[in-house]
Amino acid sequence: MTNNIKLTNRIRVFRAEHRMSQDDLAKAIGVSRKTISTIEVGRFIPSTIIAMLIAAYFKVSVEDIFSLDHNNLTS
Repeated sequence: MTNNIKLTNRIRVFRAEHRMSQDDLAKAIGVSRKTISTIEVGRFIPSTIIAMLIAAYFKVSVEDIFSLDHNNLTS
């Protein structure tokens, strides 16, 4: 069932609002720029810890940044 679920994110939007690069965010939370890049484009699903670090950095809930793509959910 979980094979069809896609995790979407708004990291790029939050970075733009804060005028920061992928590298800036990566350094702020202690990961590589490549990690931020692959999460942004959906090639990598972040660990709970990384998702929470990103949300904490922007002072928002995890759900403000990450969401499930309901178009891919099947019953």
